[in-house]
Amino acid sequence: MHYLISVVDDESSSDAADGSGDVEAFNERLKADGYWVYVGGLDSPATATVVDNRKDAAILTDGPFLESKEYLGGLWIVDAPDLDVALKLAAEASKVCDRKLEVRPFADE
Repeated sequence: MHYLISVVDDESSSDAADGSGDVEAFNERLKADGYWVYVGGLDSPATATVVDNRKDAAILTDGPFLESKEYLGGLWIVDAPDLDVALKLAAEASKVCDRKLEVRPFADE
């Protein structure tokens, strides 16, 4: 089953110590152990554009959809046999990236 592990970031943690080497090593372990599907970091919310095309014409708005102290800073998608394994992976990921994480299964799998 696929799980989304969302990295919960905020402006204060963006300046935290660089643990990119630890994250890279963790990602390599995910690949070696067969859990890897995808990983990606996101730019700051200030770079976002909201697109709303529910009416007659698309409306484009600069900035994030919601103003918040916390925001989606990145993500992993992992292929884990069950939620317990996904949570174990997320606990390791939280340690190496020094962020809070949210784990959610993909629907209809």
